[in-house]
Amino acid sequence: MQHFDCDYMEGAHPLILEALVRTNMEKSVGYGVDEYCASARRKILAACGLEDGEVHLLVGGTQTNATVIKGLLRPYEGVIAATTGHVALHEAGAIEASGHKVLTIPGCDGKLTAEAIDNYITAFRADEAWDHMVWPGMVYISQPTEYGTLYSLAELEAISAVCRKWEMPLFVDGARLGYALASPATDVTLKDLARLADVFYIGGTKCGAMFGEAVVIPRKGLIPHFFTTIKQQGALLAKGRMLGIQFDVLFTDNLYIDIARHAVELATRLREAFRDKGYEIFAEAPTNQVFVALSAEQEAHLRTLTTFSEWERTADGRLVVRLATSWATRTEDVEELINAL
Repeated sequence: MQHFDCDYMEGAHPLILEALVRTNMEKSVGYGVDEYCASARRKILAACGLEDGEVHLLVGGTQTNATVIKGLLRPYEGVIAATTGHVALHEAGAIEASGHKVLTIPGCDGKLTAEAIDNYITAFRADEAWDHMVWPGMVYISQPTEYGTLYSLAELEAISAVCRKWEMPLFVDGARLGYALASPATDVTLKDLARLADVFYIGGTKCGAMFGEAVVIPRKGLIPHFFTTIKQQGALLAKGRMLGIQFDVLFTDNLYIDIARHAVELATRLREAFRDKGYEIFAEAPTNQVFVALSAEQEAHLRTLTTFSEWERTADGRLVVRLATSWATRTEDVEELINAL
């Protein structure tokens, strides 16, 4: 039985574990002001092409989304997201719990368009009752999306332009950013994100780290007292060096991209194998996630071979499932599943 439920089933990359063990008995100050965190910040800023800026290391994806959104919004504002956006569906109301509404807009293949965002804001501000409503205060997107699809550079530039037109920040959820950056289908780099987004984060939990996300704020001081907000949201790690060491390793010798590329390559092999064997690919996702629409017979067979995530039902009642590869997926496991199909 194989397991492709998600991309954080394994622990951490061996080089991270080695570094944690090697430094285990060292004494360092807490809360992310140690030299390991400083080194990780320098490497991340350099990879983003930033001479200045902020890098904050938080413990997990939901905490990161909730903390950034709370830090950016005023009490009367909400966040624009795709109907399928992670903050709208899979974070247990974490954003609403902080007092902010998620303002959803239908997307296409999991993506928002600049036109849809612009139309939404235009219509809102033309409504005479706008002061009785939740003011759209920022835009949230993810790269890749919940369907493993990618924003192109042109799409990101258009969305960024709309956000700047309306003077609202653009926040990019990068929980799986490594797999987006490593995809041969992308034309977006870290430097592009640093130029176009007001805040984005580099996911570690799903991309080789034991846990942790690195929030990048290209314009220093954009979120006043952000450190305090991180602590209020329960996203600050007292033993901060545990995060610093992990990201310091991931951003040494291109490790972050190299291990993500491995996952993308194996997902591509798996996706094409499903297609070749007569399965319908539900979403053309060039990253590490494979979405397949199953007939009842295919579903019964697949359940004997592997575990996976149940995603949604099609209009004709078929089950859509997601299989995810990771930095740790073994080639032989993918081949075993392909042969078993």
